[in-house]
Amino acid sequence: QVQLVESGGGLVQPGGSLRLSCAASRNIFSINVMGWYRQAPGEPRELVGTISSGGSINYADPVKGRFTISRDSAKNTVYLQMNSLKPEDTADYYCNAKLEFDMYWGQGTQVTVSS
Repeated sequence: QVQLVESGGGLVQPGGSLRLSCAASRNIFSINVMGWYRQAPGEPRELVGTISSGGSINYADPVKGRFTISRDSAKNTVYLQMNSLKPEDTADYYCNAKLEFDMYWGQGTQVTVSS
């Protein structure tokens, strides 16, 4: 089992940056894959990017080149650095942890990109 707590959301102007954090309640290397997802109002939840326990990172096409996933094993925390933000990035952002047989979600953090 794992608890996930996201933080770092807020209001930012287009072109700005935010860094989201996802703190896990267990060693992140024991989690097969950690991911960031987002859900805009009226839209299905979509993948933003993932990082495996081995360090492989993948991004969805809409965020490639603008978003960066990293981790700090000492803090059991995964980060999502978001640069060059666009209004279409506005969504609730969720952290996800996939274990061998289970999957867990954080409570989400809201990101609003608006002038």
